[in-house]
Amino acid sequence: MSPAKLFARLILQLVVWTALMGALLFGVGGDWHWPQAWAFIAIFVFGGIGFGLWLASNDPGLLAQRLGSLAQRGQPLWDRIFMIGAVVLWLTWFVVMALDAEREHWSDMPVWLNTIGGALTIGGFLFVLRVFRENSFAAPVIRVQNERAQYVIDTGPYAVVRHPMYAGALGYIFGIPLLLGSWVGLAMTAIFLAGIAWRARGEEQFLIRDLPGYADYANRVRWRFIPYVW
Repeated sequence: MSPAKLFARLILQLVVWTALMGALLFGVGGDWHWPQAWAFIAIFVFGGIGFGLWLASNDPGLLAQRLGSLAQRGQPLWDRIFMIGAVVLWLTWFVVMALDAEREHWSDMPVWLNTIGGALTIGGFLFVLRVFRENSFAAPVIRVQNERAQYVIDTGPYAVVRHPMYAGALGYIFGIPLLLGSWVGLAMTAIFLAGIAWRARGEEQFLIRDLPGYADYANRVRWRFIPYVW
């Protein structure tokens, strides 16, 4: 598929996800004038377009992988189940945050924390882009891309932690509930952290078994997400 067609497919997916999350935030929240929600939508849309333009120009192979199905050949069954659960949890998260921060006003968060949340969200997305620059095999699902001659990446952020994609995700996982002003949403990040940690362990076992050189890499790079922490 040409880069132009891949970018068009990205825009379609972006429209669908934006409409879905917008419907949950504004529909459940009950207020189309919710500025924090509009700030999140703007970050998501402009970030998605920016990612797409960069990938279409620099790494269309990775863009094709990012746009692939959440269930693919060579992907372990447990990861397929995990991905379905992750999507359900993600959407549920937005429902809870809309109820908490806008409809019921259970949380009272100052604007300066909303601003920090926006900065963390943007920072997380930018760090993920750095990961994309380093790793052309950064697919959303766990599998070995034999058709693209996948090999172990151990440079850039991968020389510091084994899962820099997950490390970058921490930025927007913590940033989004702060941006939207939901303490309940922030508390729910514990579920995301537990799920990501569990998946990282399973991914490592899978790659040690099926990707030559990964066992040696895992022995050389000690930390998974954050140096000197875990």
